[in-house]
Amino acid sequence: MTATDHAHRLLAVAARAADAKGGEDLVALDVSEPLPFADVFLLVTGAAERNVVAIADAVVEALREEGQDVARREGRDGGRWALLDFGDLVVHVFHREERMYYGLERLWRDCPAIPVAPLIERDGSSTGSGAGSQG
Repeated sequence: MTATDHAHRLLAVAARAADAKGGEDLVALDVSEPLPFADVFLLVTGAAERNVVAIADAVVEALREEGQDVARREGRDGGRWALLDFGDLVVHVFHREERMYYGLERLWRDCPAIPVAPLIERDGSSTGSGAGSQG
């Protein structure tokens, strides 16, 4: 099984929103095979607590504008790790230390990566900071 077209559309919107707020090291993983509840994980790093919150807020707003409300949101207030569940897409926005500590890329290393850079560059508004280190 592979991620649905709907999940890829949500991913594109979320990646552009995260990139626009200075999100770094964007990595998308197709988790549709091992997980029954989601198709794609998007992992994003924020440089500081306020940046993590700003990225999470921007992703929620961008997807809401596309008609997709967040089903569950956890961890926003601490600014260290925000989990945004949109059904087919789950977005994890981490502070740098939490990203390294939890190592979700290692945990899900058997899942195929989805290229993020082309999604961000598609509309020509990339800040150039986001999808630099794809796994």
